[in-house]
Amino acid sequence: MLETFFQLKENNTNVKKEVNAGITSFVTMAYILAVNPSLLSAAGMDPQGVMLATALASSLGCIFMALLTNYPIVLAPGMGLNAYFAFTVCGIYGFPWQIALLAVFVEGLIFIVLSITNVREALFNAIPLSLKHGASVGIGLFIAFIGLQNAGIVVDNGSTLVGLISFKQDFQTAGICALLAILGTLVMAVLYIRNVKGYVLIGMAITWLAGILCELCGIYLPNPEAAFYSVIPSSFFSFDFSGLGAVFGQAFKCDFTGISIGTFITIIFAFLFVDLFDTLGALIGLTSKADLLAEDGTLPKIKGALLADALATTFGAVLGTSTVTTYAESSAGIAEGGRTGLTSITTAALFILAIFFAPLFTSIPSFATAPALIFVGFLMMGSITKVNLNDPIKAIPAYLCILFMPLTYSISEGLAVGIISYTLIHLASGKGKEVTPLMYVLSLLFVLKYILL
Repeated sequence: MLETFFQLKENNTNVKKEVNAGITSFVTMAYILAVNPSLLSAAGMDPQGVMLATALASSLGCIFMALLTNYPIVLAPGMGLNAYFAFTVCGIYGFPWQIALLAVFVEGLIFIVLSITNVREALFNAIPLSLKHGASVGIGLFIAFIGLQNAGIVVDNGSTLVGLISFKQDFQTAGICALLAILGTLVMAVLYIRNVKGYVLIGMAITWLAGILCELCGIYLPNPEAAFYSVIPSSFFSFDFSGLGAVFGQAFKCDFTGISIGTFITIIFAFLFVDLFDTLGALIGLTSKADLLAEDGTLPKIKGALLADALATTFGAVLGTSTVTTYAESSAGIAEGGRTGLTSITTAALFILAIFFAPLFTSIPSFATAPALIFVGFLMMGSITKVNLNDPIKAIPAYLCILFMPLTYSISEGLAVGIISYTLIHLASGKGKEVTPLMYVLSLLFVLKYILL
């Protein structure tokens, strides 16, 4: 049944490989079950309710993607979008979190309309193939950078913005965590070179076990005040679901007293704009890595992928969480061989299980998941070979797209720079006719965004 439904043979895969890929994708993104409640609680939302909403919305998103596309792509509340929700919409603008949820809900409805009417598909197909390959590399560097930060290997530096951690300082907390992450990355590299199946998942497990041993031996000393928690799970089960009632359906219980409708509309389109191009950028990079793109650079089931994203956002807002979007961490599952929707279904099932085993899943330390992100960044670098560096008119915009994604900490910003530079360089080189009309429109919209927003 699984063989037929997910077309495993046609995609050169099998059940074991797909399940393993789904588990890998889940483990690399399970941090959202802890991070999302932490961020949204700053807006006044109930943390337990947000965690449950996060798990359910992520599961729904993965199921939608599997059923509508049969792609190994997973979804969850987007990082960056949840911070915008909590600290800008609710913080700076002072909107109640219920209204912020309504803005996300409306954004999702608009996305559904755009997806059904082929607008988002047209946007995807209008982006040149060189930029799509560049986006794949950029996403790889971006998630590798996230991994380096999560591991504490790369830290803030007042002079140069970022710098290398001082391993001797706070060795029994930050120092040992960074070393464990480096160990995990090396383990994955060796397993990969030796063609060991499941090398990403095995590497994370070994790193976590090493962390547990370090804690038991007193090498790692938890310090909750500095956000260094015990890596040994204190409990495994949780059957308290009452918190969901505190956030479910609250998007429809809004008080607009003193709220400017103009500002509310602006917030909707801010969510819409960021989510649109984060999703497009992620889909471009991920489908390129999974060899799902057609020869002309189009994605055969792009409408289904975009609709899955839109539906997940809409249902997520009703459940009580910020914008749900396509996750770059899907690349971890793709790297493990995931090629069909069975990967997504597996991840969806684990999100449901996470509701009951929340203490276990949320105790996975960042130094154990960080190596997966760092190593997958290397795997996604392979797409650079598909960019013709001897054709600078196309290669330079791809390079700028790659450069700006990690350095601006945004997939959408990198894609914006790539699109604008592609159009301008072609115009300045006398080859403006090679640029599609929609690319001109996109470039103009991005320029206006930087001027007006």
